[in-house]
Amino acid sequence: MMFHTFTFASKTPFLPSSSANLQIRRPENPPMEPEEGGACINDRLGDDELQAVLSKLDHDKDKDVFGLVCKRWLHLQSTERRKLCARAGPHMLKRIAARFTRLFELDLSQSASRSFYPGVTDSDLSVIAAAFSALRVLNLHNCKGITDKGMAAIASGLPSLQCLDASYCRKLTDKGLLSVAKGCHDLRALHVVGCRFVTDALLSSLSTNCKNLEELGLQGCTNITDSGLTVLVEGCKRLKHIDLNKCSNIGDIGVSNISKACSSSLLTLKLLDCYKIGDKSIFSLAEHCKNLEALVIGGCRDLSDESIKSLASACYNSLKNLRMDWCLNVSDTSLDCIFSVCRKLEVLDVGCCEEITDAAFQGLGNEDSKMNLKILRISNCPKITVDGIGKLLKSCEALEYLDVRSCPHVSEVRCHEAGLQFPGGCKVNFVGSLAEPDVLR
Repeated sequence: MMFHTFTFASKTPFLPSSSANLQIRRPENPPMEPEEGGACINDRLGDDELQAVLSKLDHDKDKDVFGLVCKRWLHLQSTERRKLCARAGPHMLKRIAARFTRLFELDLSQSASRSFYPGVTDSDLSVIAAAFSALRVLNLHNCKGITDKGMAAIASGLPSLQCLDASYCRKLTDKGLLSVAKGCHDLRALHVVGCRFVTDALLSSLSTNCKNLEELGLQGCTNITDSGLTVLVEGCKRLKHIDLNKCSNIGDIGVSNISKACSSSLLTLKLLDCYKIGDKSIFSLAEHCKNLEALVIGGCRDLSDESIKSLASACYNSLKNLRMDWCLNVSDTSLDCIFSVCRKLEVLDVGCCEEITDAAFQGLGNEDSKMNLKILRISNCPKITVDGIGKLLKSCEALEYLDVRSCPHVSEVRCHEAGLQFPGGCKVNFVGSLAEPDVLR
């Protein structure tokens, strides 16, 4: 049997590794020519074989190393790349499109603190629409320079687009986003957080044209009303995640219609500071949305214990994240019910619920009350003491973050004097010196 010795075109020998990942090693004295009887690997393997090797690499870092071997391998690696994060103008975008011909996801987002001028422009979007035909995901978060003209280009050039994040693109109006809704019928996710010119007209167009929509982010779109939400869910019945934080003009009618129309699909609903929301909304969610996993109702001050208990009892097997800070009428009975039945709960925020006392934890502290709670915020709950914290710790062994700021009876000294043992790795925020987990922001 004859064995062939392969060498790279770059004159670097190919050394197989015992691990699953390919490794490229540079010898101290690399040969300038293939050894006698050897062959160049590029002469022996075609593109299909090399792409098969590339497909076996699971990590992006390994794929990048693959592309460093020679220009041919770099080209193959480029054509297989699916995701790219870039900061580029029209000329560079054209070069990127020529190199990354099968790009699936393009991230042009900017951070609020590190944006650059002029940033992404309508001209850039025209190039993207014309050159990236395979694109399905486009992130334009905080690209403040784009206008309705750029959105119209995206709508006409990328009809297969599935996910668009245009959050904080503050120049956008219904005109440009209506173009997207009409041109991208397979849209699955749309985020227009902070786009204050968005109105119910967009929701009506989404209902008519985007039946497969699953994720919608409308935080801060204060022109959205109950009427718009009602029309939206007449056509979009597969919604899983809806962000209505700070949409101050929505109330019980809109939320109730969402819960009825999306009863089998809805997993996340965010209603932070929607002060018109009342018990009717929560009772409707409890009745229809048994699979709800995350609910944000912080700042909804008219909610009562009865509606919260109804929700906990209905969604006990699915609820993982419940944020109800500043719900001033919530008391011990709500928390006692939540702790008793919602054993899959991982995140709970009851900050500034001033009526909560140690009695909320009375059902905890025994073997039958073990919970999977990881993050708990009870800041500004002045009636809670170290006795309540002690019962909590006995049942919440997986706790990772506990916020007890402005709880006058709970301090680091008092916890130490009481002999409280926090789980290993648990961060306790006594005075505000620790950063909050993202899920609480």
